[in-house]
Amino acid sequence: MKHLSRHDFLWILPLSLSLGTVLALLQPGNRFIGWLGFSFLFLLSLLLLTLATRWGVSAAVQKNAAPPLPRSTLGLRSAKVLTWMVALAFGLRLAGGVATYLLLPINGYQDERGDDKAGYVYTDAHRRDAQAWDLASSDLPIFDAFSKTYAYDQYGGLLAFSALIYRYLSPDTHRPLMLVLLSALMAALSLPFLWKAANQQWGEKIAVVACWIYALYPESVLLGGSAMREPYLMLFSALTLWGFVSWSKFGVQAQVLAADSLPSGSKKALLWFGLGIVGMLLVSPAVALATLVIFAGWIYFTSERGRIPWWVIVGIAVVFVAGLFILSSALDRQGNLRGETPIGIINNFLRGAVSWDVYQLERGSGRVQLIFDQFPDWLHLPFVVAYGVLQPVVIPAFIEPTTLIWRVIGVLRALGWWSLLPVLIFSLVAAAGPGSDKNRKLWIWITVIAWTWILFAALRGGGDQWDNPRYRAILFVWQSVLAGYAWVSWRESKNPWFTRILLMEGVLLAFFGEWYADRYFQIGGKMSFGPMVALIAGFWLVIIGAGWMRDRRRARADAQPPEG
Repeated sequence: MKHLSRHDFLWILPLSLSLGTVLALLQPGNRFIGWLGFSFLFLLSLLLLTLATRWGVSAAVQKNAAPPLPRSTLGLRSAKVLTWMVALAFGLRLAGGVATYLLLPINGYQDERGDDKAGYVYTDAHRRDAQAWDLASSDLPIFDAFSKTYAYDQYGGLLAFSALIYRYLSPDTHRPLMLVLLSALMAALSLPFLWKAANQQWGEKIAVVACWIYALYPESVLLGGSAMREPYLMLFSALTLWGFVSWSKFGVQAQVLAADSLPSGSKKALLWFGLGIVGMLLVSPAVALATLVIFAGWIYFTSERGRIPWWVIVGIAVVFVAGLFILSSALDRQGNLRGETPIGIINNFLRGAVSWDVYQLERGSGRVQLIFDQFPDWLHLPFVVAYGVLQPVVIPAFIEPTTLIWRVIGVLRALGWWSLLPVLIFSLVAAAGPGSDKNRKLWIWITVIAWTWILFAALRGGGDQWDNPRYRAILFVWQSVLAGYAWVSWRESKNPWFTRILLMEGVLLAFFGEWYADRYFQIGGKMSFGPMVALIAGFWLVIIGAGWMRDRRRARADAQPPEG
């Protein structure tokens, strides 16, 4: 990484002390202790973000320095773009976290859990944060975070880290904004690694789009301003992606196939990869297992004849087995799942969790109960998955009765997802498009993984408008890369299927919006759910059929030889 200069401290140090003063005044307890703690965290954050940003820019300059632009021009352009991305990512998440912490007690709900009153968007963050403070203020060792006593963090890693921060930086009182600041740091720190990996592997165009999507996506901003595990998992995903891409840069696959040995030049890259995997194992072993599957498929589909080096297989197997045992042990601590093997415990947990989530969805919505009564049992689960994929829905976000702050949060989340959704759907078309065989296979694999995770999140979230998007965002680094590829592919090819996907989305929003609005305003024809689905499917078939016929006519016209 490029070193900091003396001039950097002329703005980093005063800014850290100033921002530390502001947050210290917003929190209870001794002002001097709070100022020291917040100032230290701001100083650490700004130093890390500055170093990482310059590191990412230097890689872009080295890769792209070629005519017609001189190296200095490329460096200025890359530095400006990435600096704005990182600054906005960090600023938006921190500002959003502080704003919700201050406004929810004033304009939120007075529920039994007391989340809004305490300034928390997520119940999980509230409970885990409270337990982190209980552990930090006790005489118990931090390692107790991994015991069964603290049930609100299944795996203990994030709880231990949070308690460590409180014990040594806020020993006198509970200051939740410290963890909000760290979440914003983790989320923003992902960007230079994502930029570096995407630029190295797929080029600057995809890197720019993917990073802007990551920086501005509302769900990512909301999670990055909360004391949740998702910002940490996004950082660990970016670390593993960069480590793997950097490892591949040394031509490891070709060398290993020739001489099953590890080149020395790739060891640093594997350290980044290993750091990301270890972080995932501490925070969420399930994500570590999914990440290993992603990279195993990457190696398989891009290597010659689908061969994977033996030592890679051994390494993946060891970490995979360790992750299974950690995951099953953590899940079994939550209750007697009666599984004889780690896989049995995980299977029992998933079956119970899905059944419970579906039950909660049906119990919490009269309309869902009515739909379940109208549909046969075998259609209940597909409905829950489809309903979950569509969450959060745009129309309810605008019309559902709620407070102003929840209205703003809901509208931004829904607009963000429904803007990203057609791009991700178009990735199914773009991935199968022209390109080298290896590149096409890789994009197909990433598309399959991204959509498998989206569907799994919908199933695991039980159609809930909060759990679905949160689970979905765990692999948001991969979704942003895929969306970046799909967007660039459409911009270059002008493939008409993207426009058709937008039309299909418009049809869905029009019918579903009217159906949902009738719940509050009694407007429209009071259409039941079944006929509405049939009409939507009919319009979709017309759009798909007309598009297919137009493409066939155009293909025949292009194939005909010119007259004369």
